[in-house]
This record gives sequence, structure tokens and C-alpha cells, in this order.
Amino acid sequence: MFDLAPGSFAFEAWTARFALWRGLSATLSASSLSILLATVAGVLFGVALTYGWWPLRLLVRLYVDFMRGMPVLVLILFTYYGLALFKIDVTPYWAGIFALAGFATAHVAENLRGAVQSVPAGQMEAAKAIGLTFPKRLRYVILPQAIRRMLPPWVNTCLEIVKGTTLLSVIGVVELLLASQQVIARNYMVIDFYLLACAIYLVVNFSIAQLGAALERRFSYIRS
Repeated sequence: MFDLAPGSFAFEAWTARFALWRGLSATLSASSLSILLATVAGVLFGVALTYGWWPLRLLVRLYVDFMRGMPVLVLILFTYYGLALFKIDVTPYWAGIFALAGFATAHVAENLRGAVQSVPAGQMEAAKAIGLTFPKRLRYVILPQAIRRMLPPWVNTCLEIVKGTTLLSVIGVVELLLASQQVIARNYMVIDFYLLACAIYLVVNFSIAQLGAALERRFSYIRS
């Protein structure tokens, strides 16, 4: 049985449940929006890296290399304070999402480029021979095979984004880690609440990993 006596960990955790839930909600929503934006933009950038006109490929390559070499914390600070210099009013929450999405976009784009290039060239030639237009060749032949190949690194990127949300606290976003720290500041149960936060992050990341495994099994039915 849990000890619900005042001053116990169970009592303090129950008292702080709403604060922790708001922090977890901020973590999940920021992660989901960042992953969604990065996936859409990353697919477009990956296709541009592979098939785009050379000036476009050069611009996308510069973006990808720059973002992949930038520490996430620096990118978050630069996005939040840099946008303010240009008189762009954005909340810390959305600044964090833009920063995480911009970082993840570079990784998704590079993963998709590698996945597309790993598809045998004969697949594109065969699709062209039966009269498919270039967009249809991408949609029906190349991308389904490439997506299956890029799923494992995409899942890893998703996990990194969830962990990256902990850095949003430096610009004032009350996500799970900062919410836990605020609770600790009231009750001084440092180890207990950090372990609780650790357990929550493990559950979230384990769920993402299992979802990724399910998607891999689903796409395994698509034959090259």
C-alpha cells in the first residue's frame, strides 16, 4: 500500500499530480508537433536533395549540414532570442517547437536521401518504362520502399526529440523536467521526483519504440 501520510513521496506526488501532468502534456505536445513538422519538411527536403535542381540541392545541403552540426541547446536559444531581434513575437513554446523541428528536419532529410538512393535504380527505370510520371514514380514505387528503409533512423530521431524537449526549460517552457524541478523546490525530494521523471520518459520513449516496431512490421509487407 502507498503511504499517503503528509510528507511521504506518494502524498507529495499526488499533490503535484496536476503540475506534473501539465508538464508531461507540454512535453508530449511539443514533441508531437516537432516530429510532425520535421517529418513533412524532411521528406520534401530529402526528395529535393536527391532529385532537385542543383541550386536547390546546394541550398538544402547547406541547411542540412548546418543544422546537423548545431547543438540543439544553441539552436533553441538562437531561435528564441534571434526571432526577437527581428521583431517577431513568438512564445517560448513555439520557439522551442520551431527549433526542434528545424533540427529534426535535417536528420529526416538526410535519412530519406540515403533511403531513396538505396532503392535499386532499376525500380525507377521500370516505373518509367510503364509510363508513370515522375510524381507517380515517387509516390507508388520509390517512396514506399524508401520509407521502409528510413523507419529505424526516423524512430531514433523521434526519441531524440522527446529527450530534446528537456532543453526547452532554458527559455521558460514548463515541460516535464522543469515541472519536476518546481515540485522538488517545494518538497526537496530530489531523488524521488527525478526518478519519477526518468520513469515517465522511459515509458514515453518505450511507447515510441514499440510504435516504430509496429510500423516496421506493417511496411515489411511492401516488397522491394
